[in-house]
Amino acid sequence: MDAIARTVAVYLFLLVIFRVAGRRTLAEASNFDFVLLLIVAEATQQALLGDDFSVTNSLLIITTLFLVDVTATWLKTRWESFDRLIDGLPVVLIERGEVLHDNLEDHRVNVNDIMEEARRAFGLRSLGDIDYAVLERSGDIAIIPRAPESG
Repeated sequence: MDAIARTVAVYLFLLVIFRVAGRRTLAEASNFDFVLLLIVAEATQQALLGDDFSVTNSLLIITTLFLVDVTATWLKTRWESFDRLIDGLPVVLIERGEVLHDNLEDHRVNVNDIMEEARRAFGLRSLGDIDYAVLERSGDIAIIPRAPESG
């Protein structure tokens, strides 16, 4: 029973940590982010297994992780408020061409991130070419280009 309690505690802790770290944390992982993830995985493994390195304990932990994850997914489909708590909502970063600096700061996104996506997705050259930029729940930035002026 101790392994199950540790597993649920570690799962919830990691859920909170990744939520606090923000959506963009692993959306664009650098080499250092990958190394950090490996270190977290090693520390998590030690916390989960404790002193019991048996196959039975490992199978119990893996099963518990999957059951907790399936339960969280089920809860997200049942209650929209739980879904918002876990995955958040999309956040507008640029609205009608105006940069919303508070939203960028709150979600640790900078204008260079937005322009990189604008260039990659649409070949846009300046912020003035963007009508909307939205930080999606996945951590991706969606760009809606300005409509060409008719004249």
